[in-house]
Amino acid sequence: MLPTDVIKNIRRVEIKTRRMAADFFTGHYRSVFKGRGMEFDEVRQYTPGDDIRSIDWNVTARMGEPFIKKFVEERELTIIFLLDLSQSCSFATTARLKRDLAAELSCVLALSAIKNNDKVGFIAFTDKIEAFIPPAKGAKHVLRVVRESLYLKPQSKGTDIAAAIEYLNKVSSRRAVVFIISDFHAPRYEKPLSIANKRHDIIAVTLTDPVERALPNVGIIALEDAETGKLFVVDTSSAAVRNNYRQQAARMFEDRRRLFVRCGVDHIEISTDVPYIKTLIRFFRIRERRLNR
Repeated sequence: MLPTDVIKNIRRVEIKTRRMAADFFTGHYRSVFKGRGMEFDEVRQYTPGDDIRSIDWNVTARMGEPFIKKFVEERELTIIFLLDLSQSCSFATTARLKRDLAAELSCVLALSAIKNNDKVGFIAFTDKIEAFIPPAKGAKHVLRVVRESLYLKPQSKGTDIAAAIEYLNKVSSRRAVVFIISDFHAPRYEKPLSIANKRHDIIAVTLTDPVERALPNVGIIALEDAETGKLFVVDTSSAAVRNNYRQQAARMFEDRRRLFVRCGVDHIEISTDVPYIKTLIRFFRIRERRLNR
């Protein structure tokens, strides 16, 4: 039995994100995500006017008369969330941890998915796989995803995005829409990301805290690497230090953006100090326009 405060928080997140899903995503969700194409339905006798390319030659040979394969459009989608639970995502200089923000993002998108009768799956990772929830439908299933997003206690601190993507390919043989929600502070994931995007429709959702882009002027401070525990002493009162930090951060974010472009992966950048619903809406509209050209 979950503690009362945990149940209340899960319920609060559900109510908040359900309203968002109903207000906007219901009208846009389907138009920005495609189904898996055409699915085999049945074999029937050939009639004049049918496309001869649809003839099933094996059945035709057995029956002695032409039969064709009939296909229907497959609209059902599978949505999978790859959620980064590494220690660097339990960080914030604003009112919200990256992890809490990631859980809400997962919830609003998952609720949009089940509203369209799609399946939702969940993979939590650090530098190892922390949890896997196979894709399924229904409100109870989504609440389980939300609960794990908010309260799963990871066993490790590091980040291995490449290993998470490789695990995705093992457990999901069919095409899925995959949201990788992470701060992407990890090396060597470009190749597996590029390969996986040929099978799936992958969307990178990057979580960023304002201090990761620019240091505030607050004097001498000690910074700790959340994943390694290494300490750094930084004099933030120095304009040269702040400027160097800002330039290095800008290069890192630009390198990451170019990586996503090379991999053909759509990218949503979420900052902990900006309402994420506006960013999601902008992404959905841009993607919708691109797909409808």
